[in-house]
Amino acid sequence: MDAIDNVFDPLRDFTKDSVRLVKRCHKPDRKEFKKVVFRTAIGFMVMGFVGFFVKLIFIPINNIIVGSG
Repeated sequence: MDAIDNVFDPLRDFTKDSVRLVKRCHKPDRKEFKKVVFRTAIGFMVMGFVGFFVKLIFIPINNIIVGSG
């Protein structure tokens, strides 16, 4: 009986936690949704600029290193 409880106890706890999470979730209103979209867009732009500048710096360095060999 202990072996069965060891298998089903984590599943029961996970189910209970999942039901509690779904009950607490709510649909965002327009203001909250705009905030999330705005912050996500800013995050995408920041990561894009970081990637662009890293590429901008490392392509010439890579060409110097590989070109000299």
